[in-house]
Amino acid sequence: PEIIKKAGYLTETHVVTTEDGYILTLHRIPGGNGSLPVLLVHGAINDDIIWIVLGKGKALAYLLADQGYDVWLANLRGTTYSRKHISLSPSELKYWNFSFHEEGIYDVPAMVTYITNMRSQPLHAYIGHSMGTSVFYVMATERPKIAKMVKMMINFGAGAFADHMKSPLRPIFYMMKDNEPILRALFHGEIFPQNVYNILKTLMGCNLNFYQAELCVNNLLFNYLGHDPEQLNLTQLPFIASHVPIAVSLTTVVHFVQVIQSGKFRQYDYGATKNLLIYKSMEPPEYNLSSITLPMAIYYGNNDLMLDPIDVKRVYNLLPNVIDMYEVPWPNFNHVDFVFANNAPKLLYERVLKVIKGKYQSNVTTI
Repeated sequence: PEIIKKAGYLTETHVVTTEDGYILTLHRIPGGNGSLPVLLVHGAINDDIIWIVLGKGKALAYLLADQGYDVWLANLRGTTYSRKHISLSPSELKYWNFSFHEEGIYDVPAMVTYITNMRSQPLHAYIGHSMGTSVFYVMATERPKIAKMVKMMINFGAGAFADHMKSPLRPIFYMMKDNEPILRALFHGEIFPQNVYNILKTLMGCNLNFYQAELCVNNLLFNYLGHDPEQLNLTQLPFIASHVPIAVSLTTVVHFVQVIQSGKFRQYDYGATKNLLIYKSMEPPEYNLSSITLPMAIYYGNNDLMLDPIDVKRVYNLLPNVIDMYEVPWPNFNHVDFVFANNAPKLLYERVLKVIKGKYQSNVTTI
């Protein structure tokens, strides 16, 4: 909120409690009378800070506010601003027993319901980045009545399939899954606790000065998400290094690895015996993407090492109502360029704003 105020915008903080007891924080840049509500949802290992990193005149949250929208910034469970629970502590293993599935069936519905009830109107647009798209797919397939409260969805990446993931994080995620019991014992289900990240960033020199922040961001972002130094706003390096990454649950990592290894976007795999008890099937059920009928726009980068264009195309082929399918016209556009790229307003946001306004002619192109 302090950063938003410093940029010259009014801001509010709203608290929402999910059906399973997690207490979430929404940051709001309120619009005027008759303004249309828009919800922005971050991906894994970050929080709503990503929507304001580029600063006034460039960051998507501010551009939407400048256009007169009622802007809501989500913080999913376990992140910096949403670490409370009605009875559990983040130091307890049970607190971290969730993946993107629970965030999809509890967190997003709680936030969408809160906003639509408060505004007495549908959510005009939902904008998700990476796992922020995954949790919407979960909500739309598992809780379709709530999805009907949303008029359109904007996808920055399409987080469902990851068969062709090229990031060096892939073997690291596999190792985490293989060593799940040890990691749970060490970190109580949180990978990695924020104090561990802070120690690592300090050891890497991220917090010391500009040049070491640049080295740190290169190591943390480019090596794992796609190399694109031309789009990195150098003046924002210390800010990015101090806020990213954010802790994530081990269950989320394991669930993601299951998606990669199975080649299917489906619910958590507990093993055949437990699956039979929970799902009445030896295999976990798939999320039925073809049942999501609201208008969708999908944007992707050719240099995204996490969500490869081939996997994005697979999502596109399953969704029945894609109104815009667009490869961002920058050859090195990577996984975080959606929110960090210096030229994101020209490369992406201008088009997105037209789609949200309904002033962009539907255009679906093949990959």
